[in-house]
Amino acid sequence: MFGKNCISSFYSAMLLVLLCCAFQGDFSWAQTATAADVHGLTGRYQYADEPETVLSIYRQDGHLYLNAERTPPVELMQDSPDHYSVKISSTKYIFERDAAGAVTGLQLVTSDGSNTAQKVPGKPVRYPFRTYSREEVMIPMRDGVKLHAIVLRPTDTHRPLPFLMQRTPYGVDESTSGYIDFRYPELARSGYIFVMEDIRGRYGSQGQFVMNRPVVHVFGNRTDPKLVDESTDTYDTVAWLLKHVPDNNGRVGVMGISYDGFLAMMAGIDPNPAVKAISPQAPMTDGWMGDDFFHNGAFRQTYGYDYVLGMESTKKDTFGKLDGDAYTYFLKAGSFLNAAKQAGLENLPTGKAFLQHPAYDGFWQAMAVEPRLTQVAVPTLEVGGWWDQEDMWGTQAEYAALEPHDAKHEVFLVLGPWNHGEWARTTRHLGALDFGSATTDYYRQHFEAPFFAHYLKGESGFDLENTATFQTGSDRWMRYPVWPPKQGFTTKNLYLGADGGLGFARPAGGDARSFTVYVSDPGNPVPYRHRPIQATYAPGSHWYTWLVEDQRFVTKRKDVVTWRTPVLDHDVTVTGDVVADIFASTSGTDSDWVVKLIDEYPQDAEQGKMAGHQLMIAEEIFRGRYRSSFEHPAPIPANTVEEYKWSLHGADHVFLKGHRILVQVQSSWFPLYDRNPQTFVPNIMTAPAKSYKKATEKIYWSAEHPSHIELPVTNVQ
Repeated sequence: MFGKNCISSFYSAMLLVLLCCAFQGDFSWAQTATAADVHGLTGRYQYADEPETVLSIYRQDGHLYLNAERTPPVELMQDSPDHYSVKISSTKYIFERDAAGAVTGLQLVTSDGSNTAQKVPGKPVRYPFRTYSREEVMIPMRDGVKLHAIVLRPTDTHRPLPFLMQRTPYGVDESTSGYIDFRYPELARSGYIFVMEDIRGRYGSQGQFVMNRPVVHVFGNRTDPKLVDESTDTYDTVAWLLKHVPDNNGRVGVMGISYDGFLAMMAGIDPNPAVKAISPQAPMTDGWMGDDFFHNGAFRQTYGYDYVLGMESTKKDTFGKLDGDAYTYFLKAGSFLNAAKQAGLENLPTGKAFLQHPAYDGFWQAMAVEPRLTQVAVPTLEVGGWWDQEDMWGTQAEYAALEPHDAKHEVFLVLGPWNHGEWARTTRHLGALDFGSATTDYYRQHFEAPFFAHYLKGESGFDLENTATFQTGSDRWMRYPVWPPKQGFTTKNLYLGADGGLGFARPAGGDARSFTVYVSDPGNPVPYRHRPIQATYAPGSHWYTWLVEDQRFVTKRKDVVTWRTPVLDHDVTVTGDVVADIFASTSGTDSDWVVKLIDEYPQDAEQGKMAGHQLMIAEEIFRGRYRSSFEHPAPIPANTVEEYKWSLHGADHVFLKGHRILVQVQSSWFPLYDRNPQTFVPNIMTAPAKSYKKATEKIYWSAEHPSHIELPVTNVQ
C-alpha cells in the first residue's frame, strides 16, 4: 500500500512490523509473562532522537502489551528474562537495567539494526483505536470491467459518514483495520468509510493496466463504454459506493501519494458530483517534463528501468534487486537500449515508449495532467516535499495550473522538508538533517485531517488561507497568501564570477576569456550519489535520501565546478522559484547542464555531524538539445556561446549567517540520468558507442554573458 514510498526511519519500520504482527499466529516456544517477570517493565519509553515516538508498556490480565500512538496493542511474549518477541516477527525487545536492577530502557533489534528508547517518568498510556469492519467488493465500470476494492467502516457507529478513498496500482490486500490506524491515525480516529481500490489491470482488478492512462472520455458523457480512463473509473466507483454502501453521507474525498496522487487528481477532473475534496500528494503529473521518467528532456535511466520492470513485468509489483553497482552496470551496457535488452524491458509498453518517444511528442503530451487543469472543480490540497526524489515537480506544477482559476479560494498548497511521501510517517529527520520537530505530525494534524473534516463533514478548524511551507534553515512553518509569494520578495541575480567567486554584483567587464572550463567525459560520468548505487527499491538503497546527501563527495572532481560566496555576515532568505540562467559552450554538439544551489555549513564543532555539509537546496538538469524546443531537438553549434534558462523549482530556505552559498555546475548525473553522448544523435536511447566523446565545457561569467541564478530574496544587503 505504500507503493513507491518507504518507511525510512528505524522506529517507523519497527512500528509497522508491530502493526502487521499484531494478533496473528501462535507460538509454542514463547510464554506469557507473569507478574513477577514484568516487574519494573511497565511504563513509557521514548526515543531520544524522536521524542514524539513514545512506546507504552502495560500489563492486563496477566499479559504484557506494547502500545503506541500509531500501533494498536500487541502482546509481548517472553523468550527469557528481559527478552521478548511478538508474533510472526523477528524483532527482539530487550529491556535494559542499571546496576541496581532498575529498568532504564528498551532496545529494539531488527535485521536493519537496533535502537533504544529510554524509560521516562509517567504511567503507561493506552492509546485509543477504532476498529474497522472489512469487506471486499468488485465494482463494475461502464465497460463491464470490475475493479477490486476494500471497504473499511468504523464498527462503533452507524451514523452517516463520508467516504475517503485511495485508488492505487500497488495493491490493496493489506488494507485492514490495523493498517488504517497506522497509516492514517488522525483520519482513522475521526472516522470515515475508507475505500481502497486496485486500478484496472492491477492486482485483483480486471482489465488492462496503462501507465498514467491519458484522459480520453468526452467531458459530461457518463456512459460511453469505449472511452474509459482513471477519471471515468473514479466516477463509476463513486456512483456504485453511494448506492451500495449503507450509512454514507453522500460525500467523497480522494487522496493519494505518487501514482496514487495522479489518481487523486484524476478524481477532480470532470468529477462525480459527490467528490467534495481531493488531495494529490507528490502526484505524477508530467512524466517527461519533470516527474518520474524525464527532467527537461534528460532521461532518468535507472529510475525508469527499475520502475517499469516493477510495474509492467507482472500484474503485481515486482520491484527487484540489481546485482552489483548500478553505475557499473549501466556504464558497461552503454546505451539504454542495450540495458533494456538485458532485462527484456524493450518489450514492455513503457519500455517501448522510452525507446520510441525520446522527445516531448504527442505520446507524452497526452499523459500530462496540468493542461487539463483549467478549472477548480473540487477543493484541492496539493502536498509535496522539498527533497522529493521522485515527484517534487508535480505538486508545484498542478498548483500553478489551478491557482489562476481559484475564484472560490479552494486550492491549497503544503510544502515540507520531506522526501517522497515522508509526510505519511512520523519523523523529524531526513538523512543527516534534524528539523527540531515532527513536521510530519504537524502537517497531518493541522492541514490534512482538518481539510477533509471541513469539506466532508462540515467541521471548522481548517484555517489555511492558501499556502503553508516549512522554511528550512530557520526550521519554522510559514504561511503565504499565494505561492510563490508576491509581496515582500525581490528577485536578485546571484552571479558566477572569476576565481570561483559568487555574488549579487553584476560583472562589470570581462572578455571572451571570462569563463570556467572543464572536460566532461562520458566514460567517467559524475555519480549522482555515493557508490555502490543500489537498485532504486532494493533493501538498503540510499535512493530515498540522495537529495540531502553531502555534495563534498563530488566537489573535488575536475568535471564539477563550484562558485562560492564569502562567509555570510547575515541571514539570506530565499522564498519562491529558483531559476538558472547559464551561458555556456561545448566542443561537442550536445550537452547536459546540471546546476545545484547549495548551502555550505560552517566547518566547526557546533555543527556536529553537519559540519562542512554541502546541502542541495534546489537543483535540476537540462538537456541542451531541447534549448529551443522540447518537441524538436536540435544540435548545439560547437564552441558557440548559448543561453540556457530553466527552473530549479521552488525553495523556502534561510542561508544562515556563517554559512556560504554555493553553485555547482556539471554535465552528467549518472546513472540516474543517462549519459549524453555529447555528439548529437537522433535518439540517445539507441546511441552507438562511437558517438560518446569527451567535450570541453565552458561556463561564462562576463558582462556580455553573465551566468547567474535568479533568487527571490527578502534580506540581501
